[in-house]
Amino acid sequence: MKTQKNKTLYWLQSGGCSGDSMSILNLNSPDLFSFFSMLSIDVLWHPSLSTITYTEHDQMLEEIVAGERKLDILCVEGNVVMGPDGSGMFDTFRGKPKKDLLQQLAQVADVVVAVGTCASFGGFGSYEGDDIAGIGLQQHHNTQGGFLGKDFHSKKGLQVINLPGCPIHPKALESVLNLVARNLPVELGANNTPKCYYAPTVHQGCTRNEHHEYKVEENMFGEEGCMFFHLGCKGPTTHASCNTHLWNDVNSKTRAGVPCFGCTNTTFPHPSPFFETPTIAGTPLHLPEGVDRAYYLAYKDMAAEAAPQRLKKREE
Repeated sequence: MKTQKNKTLYWLQSGGCSGDSMSILNLNSPDLFSFFSMLSIDVLWHPSLSTITYTEHDQMLEEIVAGERKLDILCVEGNVVMGPDGSGMFDTFRGKPKKDLLQQLAQVADVVVAVGTCASFGGFGSYEGDDIAGIGLQQHHNTQGGFLGKDFHSKKGLQVINLPGCPIHPKALESVLNLVARNLPVELGANNTPKCYYAPTVHQGCTRNEHHEYKVEENMFGEEGCMFFHLGCKGPTTHASCNTHLWNDVNSKTRAGVPCFGCTNTTFPHPSPFFETPTIAGTPLHLPEGVDRAYYLAYKDMAAEAAPQRLKKREE
């Protein structure tokens, strides 16, 4: 058996748009390539970055599957394509369903990482009637199991680490690979997502928080108020660090005046329109976690009456 000094990583592109690969290229301080070098991660294969030949790639895969070459980290981007009719032939590799290759690699990997919402929970093409019949690695929307099954554990005894996002925030991948490469534990929370990145909500750190608290709300884009009540913002109900780890260290959707889409949620893309807020008696259907609906309704009405003029004045 060949010995490997560095941690090895194989990146499998499954049913997706490559948006997650594009996103991680925005990693800075350090950049992606310096990051891999600093952590002594040897990227065996990435479909957009690797330069080895098909013959070299096939030989490498044979060695990995046979256990002759160690695979420390398997990153999977995109959902597992099961269509048509469970055959998986809508997404193939060398004439065979790519899902078969994924199954083989997952069995020999020390750690399996689902990169993006599609790989984590199914994402696009994962709903009833979708021809590609996409499914997440170990979870399908809110249901545990997914393609690999709820009892799957990697060679290190770990379940799949889910890193949702459409696309993934590069800091999420950086945080997890930093721990994995150093043989440190990754503390997982709900839906097997790392607490180090997905514990907070997008609402935390949002520059419109004060407007939200006083229910100073907007009905159209380009204004300063809260977008939760009418414009479909899912910041208070979505777990991600977009407003504490800014994109490109500069901005986020809500800071730029765009509602949070909830792209890290298990049911993304959600069936309701992105820029409308489903309501019950004028109150958002989905409230922040742990909030009582009746109390919330009374509190927000009183808060709106007490809103400071400096917040209201943008309507004058």
